[in-house]
Amino acid sequence: MNSSDLWNLTEIQFCFALVNNSCPRNVRSMLSASAMYIVMIGAIVMTMVGNLVVIISITHFKQLHSPTNFLILSMATTDFLLSCVVMPFSMIRSIESCWYFGDLFCKVHSCCDIMLCTTSIFHLCFISVDRYYAVCDPLHYVTKITIPVIEVFLFISWSIPIFFAFGLVFSELNIIGAEDFVAAIDCTGLCVLIFNKLWGVLASLIAFFLPGTTMVGIYLHIFTVARKHTKQIGTGPMMKRVGSKSKMKTSSKKENKATKTLSIVMGVFVLCWLPFFVLTITDPFINFTTPEDLYNIFLWLGYFNSTFNPIIYGMFYPWFRKAVRMIVTGRIFHPDSSTVSLFPAHT
Repeated sequence: MNSSDLWNLTEIQFCFALVNNSCPRNVRSMLSASAMYIVMIGAIVMTMVGNLVVIISITHFKQLHSPTNFLILSMATTDFLLSCVVMPFSMIRSIESCWYFGDLFCKVHSCCDIMLCTTSIFHLCFISVDRYYAVCDPLHYVTKITIPVIEVFLFISWSIPIFFAFGLVFSELNIIGAEDFVAAIDCTGLCVLIFNKLWGVLASLIAFFLPGTTMVGIYLHIFTVARKHTKQIGTGPMMKRVGSKSKMKTSSKKENKATKTLSIVMGVFVLCWLPFFVLTITDPFINFTTPEDLYNIFLWLGYFNSTFNPIIYGMFYPWFRKAVRMIVTGRIFHPDSSTVSLFPAHT
């Protein structure tokens, strides 16, 4: 053994130094590790605080108690849980390449990761259905999108991902056929979710591609209808039903703005999660040779979607900015603050 081999051996660090078969620890420079911790902790705090503000706003202010906002509230709850239950532990795993929290919690963490990701896109899918009726069939919107209907949407959005995530991980269907690879990389301090070829495709279709394609189709149709509505309002009779036309125009503006905002939310979601799910499908077919750092980059790009959503609300929703000011200044603790109007008088 030459001197370079001895030097390499001394550089190897393990997750559990006193445990046999411990996983090797990823040794990073102090600067690199510090930068990663700063970015990831910043993302976690922003995700936690931003979505908590959305939750408090919609819960507290009665004017925001609408079917669409209840869906947004539930999605914000999903993103908030992701920042509390999933992201902090993933941060340590991504930087240290070690899992310090035991095998059982590894499985629970993986389940929560899959569940909350899938729950988010299910919410976005149902929000697109809500927007479809609001824009394409506004006369029947209040009769079709009712609170009981929203409750069904929420039940589906939560129950199916829970069953899918916990059933898949604890049954270990995802590693059938990949047992040799799992055995080869097994060591103390490892927590990775391996998908075989079948479940790499099925999981990505269920959690991302099928609902994502549905959303894109719905929003394309919404934009087509919204454009027609705008042209009809612009070319309609000038004097006929002026008051009614004014209300329709105002309502159309509000619905179109809401639809555009929610479309941006959806677009950001697709751009954030698409690389990860493409990787999930392709990795089993290239014998799991994806570099660990590339996997973590795509995973955290997906997590950042939960950070971006409240920022998008703040950019496009004046009611959200006003609610934030009231929360930060403590005015929500004033009597009757829940009945304060958050919308401009002209809307």
